[in-house]
Formats: sequence, C-alpha cells, structure tokens
Amino acid sequence: MALSLPDNGRVPESLRPIPPRLADRLRHVLIDADYTVHGVRDRLGDMAARALAREQLTPALRATGGEERLGLLLRLWWLHAPVAEASARAILPVQELADAGLLRVRDGEVRAGVHLEPCELEDGRPGYVVSDPTVRPGGGQPRADHVVGAGGASATLARLMVDGPFETALDLGTGCGVQAMHLAGRASRVCATDVNPRALRMAEISCALSDAPNVETRAGSLFEPVQGERFDLIVSNPPFVITPDPARYTYRESDRSGDSLCADLVRQAPGHLTDGGWCQLLANWLHVDGEDWRDRVGAWVSGTACSGWVVQREVQDPAEYVELWLRDSCEHGTPEYTRRYDAWLDYFEREGVKGIGFGWISLRNDVAQDATVRVEELRHEIEEPVGGYLPDVVDGAMTAHRLTDAALLSAHVTLAPGVAEERIGTPGAPDPEKILLRQRNGARRVAQVGTIEAGLASVCDGTMPVGPLLDAIAELTEQDPLKVRERTPDVLRSLIAEGFFRVAR
Repeated sequence: MALSLPDNGRVPESLRPIPPRLADRLRHVLIDADYTVHGVRDRLGDMAARALAREQLTPALRATGGEERLGLLLRLWWLHAPVAEASARAILPVQELADAGLLRVRDGEVRAGVHLEPCELEDGRPGYVVSDPTVRPGGGQPRADHVVGAGGASATLARLMVDGPFETALDLGTGCGVQAMHLAGRASRVCATDVNPRALRMAEISCALSDAPNVETRAGSLFEPVQGERFDLIVSNPPFVITPDPARYTYRESDRSGDSLCADLVRQAPGHLTDGGWCQLLANWLHVDGEDWRDRVGAWVSGTACSGWVVQREVQDPAEYVELWLRDSCEHGTPEYTRRYDAWLDYFEREGVKGIGFGWISLRNDVAQDATVRVEELRHEIEEPVGGYLPDVVDGAMTAHRLTDAALLSAHVTLAPGVAEERIGTPGAPDPEKILLRQRNGARRVAQVGTIEAGLASVCDGTMPVGPLLDAIAELTEQDPLKVRERTPDVLRSLIAEGFFRVAR
C-alpha cells in the first residue's frame, strides 16, 4: 500500500473565532463518526497506538486507510496526512473551516491547520482539544508560541482536581484549554488565562467544540488578569521548566529563575481563593546540595493559612532533566544540542542542584493559623482519580495535627475503609515478624505497626474512646496500661495523618 506521509507544517499565524453554528456542526460530525477516545482507540488498535507513542506513524496510516469517515478524520486531524479534497468535502464544511484557519486547501488536497484530539470529560461528554501539531524529530523545532496539546501532565492535573460543584474556577495558564474544559463541568463560571494569544484562541475553539460555553478567556501573566477576584477552585499546569536561558517556549518556561515561579504561585494563590477554596497545581522544585527538598517546598506553603498536600512523584538527576526537555523541543542531533546541554549542566552545577523533583501541590484556604500542609514523597502507584479522596487526606492531616494526647485518648476512632492487615513471619512461628496495615485504595500506603495498634485496628468501631480500648488491649497483651497510654498517641496520630484511622464525627 502506498502511503502519503504528513508534513510538519505550521499553524497559520492567526486563527479566527469559530462561529457557534460551525462549532456545533463540526462537533456533530466528529461524534457521529465516533471520533472519540474509545472510537479512536478501537480504530487504531494496539500496535498502531504503541507505534505512535514511539513517534512512528506508518502503522496508524495503514490502519486508517480507505474512505471510511473515522479513518479520514484520523488521517486529517490526528496524523496530519493530506486528504483528497473531494473526500474531505463529503463529510466536512471544508471552506468554512479553512476560513477559520482550521484547514488548508491546496492543489486538490486538504490538510489540517491544527491538531484536533478527542478527550473524555468527567460527565461522560466527549471533548475536543485543539492545539498545534506535534513537531516530530527531524521536522524542525517548535515555534516560540507553540501550543502543546493534552499530555501526561495535563491528564495528571485533571485527575487531581477535587470534585465540585463550584461557583467559580480559574485555569491559570490554560494553554489549549484542556483544564478549562474539565472545570466547565465542575463550576458555573470558569476563567481561563494565558500570556500567549494563540493559546487563548485555541482554548476558545476547544471549549466551543466541547460544548463548554461557561468559559471566559483573558490575556495576562499569573494573577494579573484576575486582580481583586476570588475563586472556589484554582488549577494550573504552569510553565515550570527550570532553565538557565531566557524563556524560549511560552508553554513550558517563564522568565523567573530556578523554581521561583512555582513558589510565587503558591504564595499568591491564597489571596485569590474564597474561604475553603482550593488551589491545585503541578510543579518542579530543586533538590539543592545540603537542603531537604521538603524544607524548600514547605517554606513556600508556610504562613499561607492553608492546609494541603504536597506530593513528590518523581525525581530526575540534572542530566536526565536536560535530556528530557531537549528531546521535548526536538533538539537532539542539532548543532545546538551539545552547547545547550553543557550550559544547562553548568547552571545546575553552579546552583548546587543535585536533582529536580516533579509533583503536585494542593492547598485549601482554611484561613487558620494552625493550618498544616503534609509534604511527602509517593513513588508507588496510587488510586486515580485523586480528587475524590484528596479532601479526606487533607482532613486527616489537619485532624492529627490538632489532636493533643489527651484529646486523642478521648476521641472515638474507626479503621478507614479499605485498610487490611498483613502478618509476615515464619510458618508455624507463634508470633509474626511484622504486622502491616495496607491501604487497598486511596494513597495505598503501607505502615508497620505493633501489637497495640494492630489490636486497636481490630476493635475500634467508633463506639468507645481510644483510652479505654488501649487499657483493654494492654491487659490482654500483659503490658502496663500507663506506658501504653503514654507511647501510643504519637504512633496513632501518625496513622490518622496517613489515613489508616479516622476520628469519628
């Protein structure tokens, strides 16, 4: 089979607003052809999907051959292959889409002016993300105002969002608008901001195709476009990449040095949150020689009067980090590759950087002087989406932080749902070598406990205070009840903070 490979053509300098009638018509064409997440996955098949992940297009082009509608739409919008003009006109309003800058027509062929990718929204509605076509290796480098599509980071943030409903929400640095589309189903009114005018135009088209009319876009940096306003939920996938160069790509870099952009976002966010409002963002932070990263990020959140949860999911050494972002901008094999690589490592060496952490920061505006933010590393697989149980994690940490020993002994506690006990030891031995509590859902933590905590886990149901339960367990295990009461609160407080136990209301 002869295949026509796509080019790496650039999007027109300006996209025009898409009329509502045209957006509705295009959305119906896409849905009727099953140009959806499931439809695309089924049409491509596993082999072609895996090849695309390796930047190899040939299997996908083979899988989408012919004149069938879904195959034509995939070749046009996803694979960016040319489609015969007659075939395109049979299913699409080609001229109107070309007038809006979404298609290009030349010499009897139609090519996509943008990348149009289906996504799945929380309420089951199909969504559509409009962005610049991916610049593949050998196809040059992205333009400075390149608008990246939905990727792993945006999916992580979408799964992190706490559930609504909310009255107002802010997507800070919206890019192609993917988070704004998710917010549109959670909030009555959504504001989406960005410094890149092309990104805002694409976000507007994404929202129009995804039937999200409650999204308003504004141009500007950080919180400048929303001065004096407060929101129930703020989310951001900011340009957090740490580089020594002036910002070359607006979608990933800023003019701030080091990790100061993320620090500034965290410090400014509470001033734009309603009481009880949430701020959730992805971030990079530096691991500097002689400094604990927890102290570094902890300093960002201290004094904000917010409770919250900071999680480090990955750490890269400086070389890995530089290679990742040089690969992202398709610079491998270019004359500048070695020079940029070397200069980037020089910068990290001067700053004493030993690693770069990636993770998320979730803050709730409790307006409380004793608010606490849990800062930890979780490298293992956890339950997703996170947003459904994230408030419980924050509540648990706050409850544990506030409980004195006396209050804890008087409290009624229950074992959290999904916690199982494991005993590890030599077969036939009278006592186990280890007793573990394991969370089968949520953060999926594992804690090693003693016989007292294991005994408490087996009997606590919220009907009796902790103190009398500990006395009974101490008697059964032939331990001094006073010593058990003295040493257990610290351990139990930690287990409450980690979500193994809950304080009954």
